[in-house]
Amino acid sequence: MTKIKFETDYQEGAHPKILERLIQTNLEQTSGYGIDYHCEKSKKLMQNLMAKPNSKIFYMIGGTQVNSTVIKFLLRPYEGVVAIKSGHINTHESGAIEATGHKILTIEGHNGLMKADDLRKYLEDFYADSAYEHMVQPGMVYISHSSEYGTIYTKQNLCDIKSVCKDYNLKLFIDGARLGTALTSEKSDMTLKDIADIADVFYIGGTKNGALYGEAIVFPDAEKFDLKSFRTLIKQKGGLLAKGRIVGIQFEVLFEDGLYFENAKHADIQAMKIKKAFEDSKIPFLFESFTNQQFPILTLEQHKKLSENFDYEVWEPVGEDKICVRFCTSWATTDENVNKLINAIKNL
Repeated sequence: MTKIKFETDYQEGAHPKILERLIQTNLEQTSGYGIDYHCEKSKKLMQNLMAKPNSKIFYMIGGTQVNSTVIKFLLRPYEGVVAIKSGHINTHESGAIEATGHKILTIEGHNGLMKADDLRKYLEDFYADSAYEHMVQPGMVYISHSSEYGTIYTKQNLCDIKSVCKDYNLKLFIDGARLGTALTSEKSDMTLKDIADIADVFYIGGTKNGALYGEAIVFPDAEKFDLKSFRTLIKQKGGLLAKGRIVGIQFEVLFEDGLYFENAKHADIQAMKIKKAFEDSKIPFLFESFTNQQFPILTLEQHKKLSENFDYEVWEPVGEDKICVRFCTSWATTDENVNKLINAIKNL
């Protein structure tokens, strides 16, 4: 029997509407490297949603590539990026940031989130050290929304962090690999426009929300930056696609009629069904998540039984006889598969 997979939100290919559009436009002849009608149209759709007509948007393939490119662009040679210890760039990017020559300056997180007070305390302590000029200087702040643990920031959380960044002249960069499921969460109080109003730079993730691949880097207030050579840096990092329209077409489909948010909402709804099933069975969670990632704590026997028919990610041990695992839903997660999982949870 083939196991049902809940390991990640990028196991399936692409939403059928995207595949249909790629086929429809397959024989079109366009200029290369993202200088084409589809890329321009898709960028305009996002600019309108953000109410940022003068923003600049750049396409790349995946999150690690985006993070390393943006961070290298924003930092001077002697600067580092402040992130929480569980931040994606610190845990799951194979040293990609360090390979650019920049250090990750870590502070403690709280259920995957950074707190403004902790950031301010770190910066106060840093500059209170009489030898600070001999150390790697904090040059920017990196956070993820949603976080590695599926948790999300409130608008006030982000505004507080941005306030600290302003006080210390730091740029705020938001990793939006799962931005869709964060914005459509039942606990979210933000829109895409809010993110654009707060962040200095962020990206809109397509890979984990129905695209074959692709991320859209957004500089909401482009006049703050000298971006004339940013595409040159993208090229240097191996990210400037000759057939750039392939990403543009995908984002065109995602944003022309709300498909991006429909995909994300579907993933969240399916995850909430799974969350309720674990709650009904009195199975606790390591993190309280209201997005498409759920982290139940199973006994080893429960884990053994569930893993016979389902694939999911083993997260970390909890004590000697329990384990935290991750179930992740996507735009393509079916009711049938969710119901099978729910029935299995009931029978644990």
